[in-house]
Amino acid sequence: MDIQHIKEMIALMEASSLSEIEVSEGDTRICLKRQLAGQVTIQPSTSTQAIAEIQEDPKPINKGHVVKSPMVGTFYACPSPSSPAFAEVGKAVKKGDVICIIEAMKMMNQIEADKSGVIEAILIEDGTPVEFDQALFTIV
Repeated sequence: MDIQHIKEMIALMEASSLSEIEVSEGDTRICLKRQLAGQVTIQPSTSTQAIAEIQEDPKPINKGHVVKSPMVGTFYACPSPSSPAFAEVGKAVKKGDVICIIEAMKMMNQIEADKSGVIEAILIEDGTPVEFDQALFTIV
């Protein structure tokens, strides 16, 4: 398992409310756990039993209205890989504007802004899984 795969799992944890992820690949098993102190512990189950701690980057505190995912699925920021994103930080949106797509069970569901304003932050990366009620955007 390469370091990029581990970094992607950490990013997934940071972008969600997950407190633990366990992944097995061949004879290697990695368990990531979020601790109250803001650390992620990596515990590989190999012969070395090495434990590494990676400090999470502190997230900026966003004070805007939070747009949450209405379903479980995969977040897409744009309608196709060659298209521009629906929403960008600093872009003004009106209530009802499409700001992303969530794919659930092979259905593309357009998610609309539930408030007019300016996109303050995009809290999830394109192509990543989302949970029900997970924060996606903040609008001020």
